[in-house]
Amino acid sequence: MKDFRTYILGLCGKKEGYEVEFKGAKGGFPGSFWETYSAFANTAGGIIVLGINEKNHRFRPDGLDEDAIDKYKKIFWDCAHNSQKVSVSLLKEEDVIVDKYTDGSFILIFKIPRAPFDAKPVYIDGNPKNSYRRNHEGDYLCTQSEISRMYAEADILAHPLDSVILKNYSLEKDFDKPTIDQYRQLYRLRHDGHAWNELSDFEFLKKMGAYAVDRETSEEGFTLAGLLMFGNGQAIQDTLPHYFVDYREKLSTDPRVRYTNRIYPDGTWEPNLFQFFKRVYRELAQVLPVPFKLDGIDRVDETPAHESLREAICNTLIHSQYRMMEGIVIERYPDRLYFSNPGTMLIPVETFYEGGHSICRNAILQKMFIAIGRGEHLGSGADVIGKGWKENGWPEPEIKEHFGAHTDRVELTLRLGTVSVLNPESKGESKGESKGESKGESKGESKGESKVRTKDKIKEAMKENKSITLPEIAIMLNLSLGAVEKAVRQMKKEGDVRHVGPNKGGEWVVLK
Repeated sequence: MKDFRTYILGLCGKKEGYEVEFKGAKGGFPGSFWETYSAFANTAGGIIVLGINEKNHRFRPDGLDEDAIDKYKKIFWDCAHNSQKVSVSLLKEEDVIVDKYTDGSFILIFKIPRAPFDAKPVYIDGNPKNSYRRNHEGDYLCTQSEISRMYAEADILAHPLDSVILKNYSLEKDFDKPTIDQYRQLYRLRHDGHAWNELSDFEFLKKMGAYAVDRETSEEGFTLAGLLMFGNGQAIQDTLPHYFVDYREKLSTDPRVRYTNRIYPDGTWEPNLFQFFKRVYRELAQVLPVPFKLDGIDRVDETPAHESLREAICNTLIHSQYRMMEGIVIERYPDRLYFSNPGTMLIPVETFYEGGHSICRNAILQKMFIAIGRGEHLGSGADVIGKGWKENGWPEPEIKEHFGAHTDRVELTLRLGTVSVLNPESKGESKGESKGESKGESKGESKGESKVRTKDKIKEAMKENKSITLPEIAIMLNLSLGAVEKAVRQMKKEGDVRHVGPNKGGEWVVLK
């Protein structure tokens, strides 16, 4: 039969690239079946075909008759419902298919689904150490660290990975005060008049989940989420030796130029997630075209693609498995954006494309980003991330998983299509200044917040931080730099504010 593997995929309703394993069954039900069952269940799923031998892409049938098929089906269902043989039964009746080969003999097809995250590890013979996974070389026995990781992630709804309480960490020694201040500025501007704005930094961090008390053990301390979001680089590195966040621009056609720009922990900034998000979004927002559009008399510089971009960055950060050996990588190419994080998806890829489904391994980080209006729809899938891309006529998001014995990765690619990837208006800006933020209130703001005028928000930012720069205000308020500069010029003219001292190192005085 021509392209038999493709035929099997079509019969099972699967696309090219889905794993198919052929097993000979002439001498009986193959013992290796259950190793492959475990391996497929613990990775991305797959199809097992009994009654066919494959070698060098040539298929040879075993000549099984209907009696043999009925016998093998009974063996399968007896074992599948025996917890001493396999830890969980995943298949339904429709997942077991009987089909005929071209010579008239029969084959038995099993569609093994990806196991739900809370059913892993799927193991055989009553022993979790007999857990298998699948990589490009085939089935392999899981390491103890892989087994432990699957058990931990099976419990994330009750115990998110970032809720771990850390011992011997202090606010003064291990956390970055400027990061906390900048985050709180964003929170105040988004939640004007909220009672938490009057709290001390420590009490505020407790409200955000950065500090917690375990009611069962009475243990208390800063959480892993708090350290990742607000910590200084040394404290994060002490806790997570393999932690690394890396943004790379690869825009040069000269092979001798490896990166045209790079943001990574080089000692010039505190590489926590908040600071990394700010810097990366500022760079990538320049990629997105901003058509001329008015809201009343004001130009709107925000598009659905900007929301999609924030969503993609935030999803990369909140879904990462931070205790693995690799870090977060975000790359910009002339024709695409690439986001990669360690870990596996907690939902099937098909479910991601359907959208509307979310399971987050770092729920406290998710809450922290949502609180400042970053990633309002975190985790809801390709429908949200792809919305802005679709409006630009660009391809839908592409998601891939890579499974390995030492590390797993999830990769998201957003292709930019043929639209110019640079804003023509950004030519006069210094590198890193974003034209991609909104003119006015961010999309997720409440009606009460939308009544607060831009000038009032700028003055509030200046009161909170007298040495704040205009690019920092633009990032904080989701405005383009040009919009902030125009507003500040008007405020100076009207006597609302003035700047004292040099352009670099001076401070703002709010007069009225």
